[in-house]
Amino acid sequence: MTAHIEAKIGEIAPIVLMPGDPLRAKFIAENFFDEPVQFNGVRGMLGFTGNYKGTRLSVMGSGMGIPSMGIYAYELFRFYEVESIIRVGTAGGIADGIALRDIVIAQGASTDSDFVRQFGLAGHFAPIADYGLLSAAVKAAKDAGKAARVGNILTSDVFYADNPAAMKDWQKMGILAVEMEAAGLYATAARLGKKALTILTISDLVFTHEATSAQERQESFTDMMKIALEAAIS
Repeated sequence: MTAHIEAKIGEIAPIVLMPGDPLRAKFIAENFFDEPVQFNGVRGMLGFTGNYKGTRLSVMGSGMGIPSMGIYAYELFRFYEVESIIRVGTAGGIADGIALRDIVIAQGASTDSDFVRQFGLAGHFAPIADYGLLSAAVKAAKDAGKAARVGNILTSDVFYADNPAAMKDWQKMGILAVEMEAAGLYATAARLGKKALTILTISDLVFTHEATSAQERQESFTDMMKIALEAAIS
């Protein structure tokens, strides 16, 4: 056990899906896994292991923000022999033409965070997805007949921005959407020699303030979940 996960070694599968919301983790386990078993409840961060189409998978919440994601991803990779984490989360749409419920697969994750500074690099690290997971997710989306936009996103430390107009500058750089965890996940995976991917559903639009409900974000973004599951078993 770690300070934040009560599972024993062997109770967590090598591939873990990670929504930010632990209740979304519970929803995935109950609706997609055969015989799910809960392995974590510490701090309410629910985690489950089960079978999806004959493959053993796990799902666990990450909480909000890079610090929370960094803790859970590190412990899963470092102490529980997890090889791959696929984040399934929500994001605010930034790019022109992006709409509510669109699916974004994050090839890269730009960031305004100083998380990577801990590694002491003499330059700027570019957090990117594992290509194998990325290509599997793109194929899964295509096979399911679901349109998915692939590209760069922004991982921000700030939810309530003092200067929200600054998002226009990120839009000019081709950023598709903004969220709060992917860059920390990608950097942690890189440091530990593991694999990571982020798949997002657009839950709100930054510039028009259109948004889905909390209930929808928890339970209705099943296309993203199915793409992640298919990518995990490919």
